[in-house]
Amino acid sequence: MTQEELDLLMAEDLDNLESEKDNETLQDLIEETSEENQNNKNQKEELLQNYKVNPNETWPPPPPTEEHKVVDQLDDVTKDSEIKATEIFEKLELISDFMANVEKETQNLSDILDKNIEIFAILSEKFPEIEHFSSSLKNNENAKESIKLIEENAQLGGDEIMMIMDIMQYQDIHRQKIERVINVMRALSKYMNTLFEGKIDDNKRVGSATHIEGDSSTEDVVSNEEIEALIANLGK
Repeated sequence: MTQEELDLLMAEDLDNLESEKDNETLQDLIEETSEENQNNKNQKEELLQNYKVNPNETWPPPPPTEEHKVVDQLDDVTKDSEIKATEIFEKLELISDFMANVEKETQNLSDILDKNIEIFAILSEKFPEIEHFSSSLKNNENAKESIKLIEENAQLGGDEIMMIMDIMQYQDIHRQKIERVINVMRALSKYMNTLFEGKIDDNKRVGSATHIEGDSSTEDVVSNEEIEALIANLGK
């Protein structure tokens, strides 16, 4: 509480000092403030206990919980990225093998159709009056075109798979960049720890003063005990 807030509180209390109801309200406010301060103190002690923070240190947000550990998160990202990239490469290789099998089978079918076309061409030439030979020749020629189209699509699919594999190489490059950032951060952390290392343990150091001469933000701070003492004197 600042001096200005304390002055306002004193002014309001002096104006209504004879009112018992106002005194009770003021006392309730004091109790509520004390309870809130106690809750904040309990939360701070719980934080210090859970994360083993030095009581003399003030931790800015976010707190040092597992979800806020940057290096751990980056390690998880690189690890998961490498695992998933490997799985994708394996799937792409399987698809590429399937495409190669399709090309192989279509080539076998194309050879068979070539023989059929040759036979039906001879038969339809010698027996033009038999319509079945000419229609079979036409059907085999159409099948040959379909097989050719399937083979071309299989080849295009294989080419696309190779392009995807090339693109996936950038995923690995990004992973390596993240790992390099991690290494730099760890090296910097070790350097800073070494630079600020002291001979005295932190738990053996004296606590920091609440106010030092020259401070502009802590000079008017009044403790809860001082407020209670002042209110008690006003009640008298």
